[in-house]
Amino acid sequence: MKTTPELELADVKKIAAAAEAEALRHQWAVTIAIVDAGGHPLWLQRLDGAAPVSAHIAPAKARTAALGRRESKVYEDIINNGRTSFLSAPEIEGLLEGGVPILQGGQCLGAVGVSGVKSTEDAQIAKAGIAALEL
Repeated sequence: MKTTPELELADVKKIAAAAEAEALRHQWAVTIAIVDAGGHPLWLQRLDGAAPVSAHIAPAKARTAALGRRESKVYEDIINNGRTSFLSAPEIEGLLEGGVPILQGGQCLGAVGVSGVKSTEDAQIAKAGIAALEL
């Protein structure tokens, strides 16, 4: 039997605060979503000015990154490189860059998904949030 670490509320708040700080530093209006390893929601924060649709996209990106245990950009690249049949994969909706898994010692603890600006900037915000954990 394995013992696996999990995110606690203090960790989630730390990630959210760092991600928000990164977004505000660049004046990016985004939604930040944090999920556990099973893709279940732990946090959703829509910054002032973020488009309403971003509150649907950010959690989908986070869920995709958590369930796949890899950045959602991997799936975007698969599709962009011609494997469009991957669009039919079950339970995977956030197929755009901006979902980043939270990994520790080879274990996925959850993921952060961000939506609202360019996909590379979404990923930048997510990674800034995760970096606050100093894993």
